[in-house]
Amino acid sequence: MRPMSGGPSTRLLTLILLHLGIRRTPRHPRQRRAPPARGEGCGEGARAAPTMPRLLFCCGAPKMARMGDRPLHILIIDESRIRASIIEQGLREAGHTRVTLLEEAAPLMRRIVEIDPDVVFIDLESPNRDQLEHMFQVSRALKRPVAMFVDSSDRASIEAAIDAGVSAYVVDGLKKERVKSILDTAVGRFNAFSRLQDELAEAKDELAARKSIDRAKGILMRTRGLSEDEAYALLRRTAMNQGRKIAAVAESVVVAASLLGGGETT
Repeated sequence: MRPMSGGPSTRLLTLILLHLGIRRTPRHPRQRRAPPARGEGCGEGARAAPTMPRLLFCCGAPKMARMGDRPLHILIIDESRIRASIIEQGLREAGHTRVTLLEEAAPLMRRIVEIDPDVVFIDLESPNRDQLEHMFQVSRALKRPVAMFVDSSDRASIEAAIDAGVSAYVVDGLKKERVKSILDTAVGRFNAFSRLQDELAEAKDELAARKSIDRAKGILMRTRGLSEDEAYALLRRTAMNQGRKIAAVAESVVVAASLLGGGETT
């Protein structure tokens, strides 16, 4: 290891980087690989190199996408037993038999969590603004497809329903024949919105990782006298040796530097 130079902060940062496992290794001249022994290369008698299995990843798949192997559990929230029976009959005629009825009663959210439905139908008939806001809060917390029926509405309520994540907001449309199409629409919109959210979260994570890596490279270039390629190679090698993601190693470098005043703070 080369003698450490610079001020106390720089020397202390170098020691911390060594503690994190980020150490510069001496360069060695490239060695030419010996030709394969007889029977080890290509041709007759050669053994094929083992192939690594392909890994397929599915990140943040919405819950609805994994329900093809079992029937949906659908919850109907309705104070009116007559109106609830219209939805229930429409669902059963469409082949959905796992249906639970729940009259709106406190504490509603706890009961929904206990039931753990896949889809929620909410019928409010002629709700006041407080009832709507309460159900919108339920919709925000559920993270499930929600279809909401009302007999009348206004523009502000429709916009509030969209902001609350209601998948289908049906005005004056409580009919048995429409229940199946409303269910399909609610599930489809929920899945599409969930995919968009997953893609947005993935893009934000990737952007944050790139930013951390760039900042870490700058710190290593400044404190270790490395080029940009050498700094990235050092981060990558450390991540491989420690079994960590390169972004996590980079974040450790940034945090260490910021604590010692030796790195960027933004």
